[in-house]
Amino acid sequence: MTPGQIAAIVSVAAGCCAALILFIWFSNSCLGVTKYSLSSDKLKGDIKIVHLSDLHAKRFGRGNRRLVSLVKKLAPDVIVFTGDIIHLYRKPGEEAAVELVEKLSKIAPFYYVSGNHEMRYKNYRGFSKRIADAGAVILENEYVMFRGVALVGLGCAHLKNNKIFEITPDFDVYKILLAHEPQFLRRYARAGYDLVFCGHAHGGQWRIFGQGVYAPGQGLLPELTAGDCTLGSTHMIISRGLGNSEFPLRLFNRPEVVVMELKKPQ
Repeated sequence: MTPGQIAAIVSVAAGCCAALILFIWFSNSCLGVTKYSLSSDKLKGDIKIVHLSDLHAKRFGRGNRRLVSLVKKLAPDVIVFTGDIIHLYRKPGEEAAVELVEKLSKIAPFYYVSGNHEMRYKNYRGFSKRIADAGAVILENEYVMFRGVALVGLGCAHLKNNKIFEITPDFDVYKILLAHEPQFLRRYARAGYDLVFCGHAHGGQWRIFGQGVYAPGQGLLPELTAGDCTLGSTHMIISRGLGNSEFPLRLFNRPEVVVMELKKPQ
């Protein structure tokens, strides 16, 4: 093999490595925006919601500036976060979470519900106080009224029991549920929710031709990993999430910021 041939092979290999590194960075750190729109006669007026989930203590630039800047440009009326803002049940993830809440809560009201990483965190009580002090409204099995809409938070520890039926408002109003895991869609629909926001599935981690490969709680080739999943009159929006959990790599599955525009029919 001539020196020229060796140089050509090295150049091609270097180019392939650079392309692979760029692709992995794009799949794991380049934020994407997914927009949805729904209308209902129950609404008192239009509401723009930004939905975030599964940060897992990831930072998009120093101080999460890329994520904060993107949310600010979207100009939401309200921001909802559906769990796993920290990572691996450990204290080091707190700083990125508190820092993000502090910045986003200055853009719009910030409502938060816990995920499994918070549920198993021994210092969750102290952590929840920190994010509340930073500006988060924590909805732990309770609801608030926001512009005529009932915004309900179901704590991650109560996804499998009947708590959802105890906390759901029984009056006629547009109802939005914040819950971490999507595989309980039938239960959410039975409780009468118009709209559900959740995460947890990380888009199936690797997406091959639009199909997620694996999701916790659902296993291989899971059905509920992303998008608008509808059962009866209930729409469930599943965020692909922002960060990674124990499995550190996304493929064909960019971190996602969800925008939902709720519109009152004219």
